[in-house]
Amino acid sequence: MAEDWNQDVGEAVYRSRDPINNLRIRVSLQRVTPAIALVQRMQEEDANRGGLELQALHSNPEESRGHQPNEEKEEVVISWQEKLFSQFEFELYQNEAACRTPLDHQYYQDVLSLVRGGGRKNKRIFTYTDHDRYTNLEEHSQSVTTSQNETPTFLAERMANVRRRRQDKRQVDGVGMRHRFITLKPSDEFIRNNHIINTPVQTMYIMADLGPSGNLGLREHEHVLGTVRVDANGVITLKPDVTGTKGPYRLEVEGEKRQLWRYTLQHVSESVQKEEQEREQHIYKDLYSRHKEYLNSLVGSDFEMPPAGTLRVFINGEIVSAQEFDYDNLYVHFFVELPKYWSSPGFQELSGVTQSCRTKTHERDSVAYFCYPFSFELFLSEEADSEETPQLPVLFFEVLSLDFWQRYRVEGYGSVVLPGTPGMHVLTAQTWRPVELGVLTELKRFFIGGSPELEDLTYVRVPGTFQGQHLSRLGFRTKSSGSLTLRLHCLHHSRSFLDGRSMRKRMQSVLDHLGHSSQQSSIHNVLVLHFRIERKCKERE
Repeated sequence: MAEDWNQDVGEAVYRSRDPINNLRIRVSLQRVTPAIALVQRMQEEDANRGGLELQALHSNPEESRGHQPNEEKEEVVISWQEKLFSQFEFELYQNEAACRTPLDHQYYQDVLSLVRGGGRKNKRIFTYTDHDRYTNLEEHSQSVTTSQNETPTFLAERMANVRRRRQDKRQVDGVGMRHRFITLKPSDEFIRNNHIINTPVQTMYIMADLGPSGNLGLREHEHVLGTVRVDANGVITLKPDVTGTKGPYRLEVEGEKRQLWRYTLQHVSESVQKEEQEREQHIYKDLYSRHKEYLNSLVGSDFEMPPAGTLRVFINGEIVSAQEFDYDNLYVHFFVELPKYWSSPGFQELSGVTQSCRTKTHERDSVAYFCYPFSFELFLSEEADSEETPQLPVLFFEVLSLDFWQRYRVEGYGSVVLPGTPGMHVLTAQTWRPVELGVLTELKRFFIGGSPELEDLTYVRVPGTFQGQHLSRLGFRTKSSGSLTLRLHCLHHSRSFLDGRSMRKRMQSVLDHLGHSSQQSSIHNVLVLHFRIERKCKERE
């Protein structure tokens, strides 16, 4: 019989979309005696010789199949989280004084119902569900090696507490609103205790009481036949796996008399009928279609278009880094100036300030990595169709630094012209700052934090208040400072790309002034060809 036992007692992992409540496992437990083992062995040899029956060893057909009257065999079909009481629990929960928790009182009522119904239907096979104390204790006492001196690591203890933390949260749902969910200043111990991925897991143990026939109900005779774990993602873990076509598992019990037990685990869940499966698919299809209609009602079926004769420009930018500046703790103040014919939504702010950032040495340069994102939405109106060339918006910025006393210093001014073509652009702008003659200015800048500043940042290029034709900067002294790196993603959106009438030509002239007519015309040609093909397909239908 040794070669017929199933030696694979490892875990098996399955994934199912069906509700876990439909899971059914048939557990068969039988004590193996020498006579039974001999009969089964001779039956197998007899079947190989042609199917002769062992009439000499048995006097009736039941015994000829190896079922003796004194043979201990039990077979139970167990569903998910079904509670089968052991003899010990059945006797314990008959006494209401032993009940302390709400779960104990619930089991007390269940046991009373069993007593009124005639007692337990199961004998040796019973279960521990996810809510039983045994489940929590078993997860803490699991060993990884066979060493007697093994101690669980910190990670093993925290992972064992994952499910307990989930149950604790469920118990305090009523008062959860009074707790602070965000800890502003977490301690090191708090981080260690909570930096664990918490995936809810439910566990169920299939047990057997393998004590002598007249002495059931002792904890030392309880043995685990199988473990079923299910997580929130529908992953089912069985240990050991269902037997199926494999041989039964063996369980050897040491005691006054060495006993050998055999048991099988079979998956007996009911298969979904074809009619039910088609009905379920129809329900899901109807649910998804209604959800799609709901989302369409929120978003709208029409693609949002800008007004006629208007070019919409989306700019998603990022202030990447600043390098080669004199001092540390840098931050950037920036804003966008809109020239004539350009506008933006009223709720949108065209300025911003980054966080302060310390520098680090990178290839002999001091670099501060901001990675600060920003976005703008701009409009160019059709009034730009004139002989004068429309100007592109300009992004002005100033780089400042903070000293130990939180006093700021101007490190540099700069500007970049926003790209006139769509796509990704990486720009590096050089900066400068104004200086005065003499050493006194630099001493003030170092000790008390003062430095010359510009009253109007647009003076970096051409001031917005300038009305003449020649701008003189005679006597204005500057000093080169570091550089600022920006990454811009630009998107252009206009009806003129799709309209084939005179408006397209009118808007195209604006794009020609901006210097990207060739790229936009190629996009326009692709879109026009697409809509022509779509129109022909509709006519054929």
